[in-house]
Formats: sequence, C-alpha cells, structure tokens
Amino acid sequence: MRVLIVTQYFWPENFRINDLAEGLQQRGHKVTVLTGKPNYPSGRFYDGYGFFSKRRETYEGMEVIRAPLLPRGRAGGFRLVLNYFSFAFAAALSAAFSCRDKYDVIFVYAPSPITVALPAIVLKWIRGVPIMLWVQDLWPESVSATGGIRSAWILRLIERMVKFIYRGTDRILVQSEAFRPLIERLGVSMERITYFPNSAEELYRPVTLPPDAAERALVPAGFCVMYAGNIGAAQSFETILSAAERLRLYPDIHWVVLGDGRMASWVRAQIVERGLSGTVLMLGRHPLESMPRFFSLADAMLVTLKNEPILELTIPGRVQSYLACGKPIIAGINGEGARVVKEAGAGLTAAAEDANGLAEAVLQMYKMPKPLRVAMGMQGRDYFLRHFERTLLLGRLEGWMKELAEERTACVS
Repeated sequence: MRVLIVTQYFWPENFRINDLAEGLQQRGHKVTVLTGKPNYPSGRFYDGYGFFSKRRETYEGMEVIRAPLLPRGRAGGFRLVLNYFSFAFAAALSAAFSCRDKYDVIFVYAPSPITVALPAIVLKWIRGVPIMLWVQDLWPESVSATGGIRSAWILRLIERMVKFIYRGTDRILVQSEAFRPLIERLGVSMERITYFPNSAEELYRPVTLPPDAAERALVPAGFCVMYAGNIGAAQSFETILSAAERLRLYPDIHWVVLGDGRMASWVRAQIVERGLSGTVLMLGRHPLESMPRFFSLADAMLVTLKNEPILELTIPGRVQSYLACGKPIIAGINGEGARVVKEAGAGLTAAAEDANGLAEAVLQMYKMPKPLRVAMGMQGRDYFLRHFERTLLLGRLEGWMKELAEERTACVS
C-alpha cells in the first residue's frame, strides 16, 4: 500500500509515530510523511532546520515533506495557537501541491493539536483518499483541562471544529477504550471507532549495563525513582516535588528526571528554592536509544498526571515504555493508566496530585525486598507482550488499512 502519514511531529522529534512509520515501511509499504519543521519540546527549530529550509528529506527510506510553521516557543498561550494553525494551513497547501502520489490511505497521528487532521481532509476532498485518524488526546476536553481555556464560546467553537474533523474521517482509532463515549457524543457511530493502544519501540526491553557505562556516572547511588518524558503542566511536577520534600529523611532516595518541556525551568527553580538539589536531579534530554540503558539503573519508574477528569481517560505513553523494560512502576495517576498498572501487577499507584500518597508509594517500594520489585517488573513486561507488543499492533493496523483501502476501491468501481 501507499500510505501518507500526516503528523505535526516527526523525527528528529521523539514521538511514537516515528516507530510506527518505520514499521509500516519495513513491512513493504511505501510510506510518505507530511509533517512540520522540528521544534518540540524546546520551542526552537532544531539545528539545520528553518522556516524555508529542508522542505524535503528522506528518513529510513521514507520521503518526508516538511511544511513551514511558527515554532511553539516556551510561553504557550497565543504562540502555541499560532504554532498549531500555521502548520495546519501550510500543510494543507503542501497536501494540495506536494503530495502527488496515488495514496491508498491517509493515516493521521493526532496528539494535541487535533488541527493536524485538517490537511488530510483537504487531500481527501481533492483525491478521495480515505482517512484513518489515531486520537491520542481528546479535544476540546484536554484544551480546557491543560490549556487554560475556560471561555465557553471558545470551547464550543473548538467542539464544532472537532465534530467537523471527525465527520471528515473514515475510521477513528483511540489509544484508550475510555475515549469511546466522548467521541460517540460528538456524533461518531460506534462502528467507526476502534481501540488501538500505543506500543513501545523495539529497543525498549530489559538491558544490563557494563560497569563502565557512561550512564552510571549520571545516576546517583542509592534508591533511584526515575521519571522519563515531557515536563509539562499536565505532568503535575508540583506533586513530585512535594513528595520529594516529604521524604527528606531518606537521603538515599533520589528522584531522577529525564526529559524537557515547558515547565522545565520552573521545576529547576523549585528544586533550588525547596532545597532539593541533592535529592532531585534533572538530566535533561537524551537520545531515545539511551532510554532503556537509563531505565536499567532505576529501582522504580515514575509517571504522574494532574487530577483532571479528562486525564483519567488516557494511558500515558511512558507506561508502555516502562512495562516493556520490565521495571516496576510508581503511578501517581487516576483512571485508565492506573488500571493498567494494577491489572498488570506491575507496581504501586497513588491518586493523582496526592503528594502524601505518592511519597507513601515510593517509601513502600523503597522498603520492599528487591526480588519483589523485580517480580513486579517482569509481570509488567509479560503484560506488555500480551497487550501492547509492537508486531502484534502493527499487524492489526495493517489489516485495518487494507480494509479501508479496499472499501474505497469497491466504492470507486
């Protein structure tokens, strides 16, 4: 099949769509990617990229068509809105004039923003190509919860746009079963919605580091609680810092943070202000390939979210990464993500934004015999292989894409 993937974020930005695109290409499909200029999460164009430069390139045998956009910056708000809509507009033009292959299906990767689907709808109007939309984040609910938008009329406007996008797609994939009712509420029939969870790249697996591994010098000795991922408003770092404060009396418990994001500067300032410099370490961004190596040095992996109803419906993508590496998880989250950790027997949970509960979970894991922690991690690994394994999910996706392409062919003929 000839597949066009539409995504605002793509390599060298670190998103799961990179691995999915590679997987489809490796299975013999011709994959083209329509995307933006990389600027996430720093808010600045990556080195070598600019507004007009690198309009086309090749990645792992795939043609990558890059539409210009305004970088997201660090402040959020209006600048972020401009980032979203500048991509949607420029990518729609690129779809009309640069995406000239006879595609069998368009696959849209839709974390925030949902506006990423608009260029695909334009191409569907022009070429009649069916659209498969993979919803990672629910709009307008997530905009209200984490984007700070409270205006009723703006949220109604966003909801109308989302309804328009959903009507324009042929099949909607959801990363969490809990998404179904809210999407159905916007007029999408149950038959058009399919559960398709996130997986994790093949490199996520248990590893053992040699004694001279460079990562060992960065992670302190003692009991290591490690967080890896975006440092944003939704991740509730206030809860993590407050839990760390409550465990000051345990100097060998260290909190290690891998990643970057809009809240990173605030977190750094808070670490100093709260006197946590010897307890909470921020190691910044590191290559994807090094993540399993860092994870191997952790005694427990950490995931947190804010206490918002919309966030209860999602399964944070880092959960699959942690499970795949066979590490026990401490989850300060509600809803679906907590359910997965409990169902897998892969760790301990606390309520979202409950700093006391999170501190208690860390302390319980700290006091737990190491063989029990190891057993938790292996149970999580087994759960991952049964529910989220990459080859399993790629096979399902490939089948659904073929069905959609065949339906289109039947309608045309």
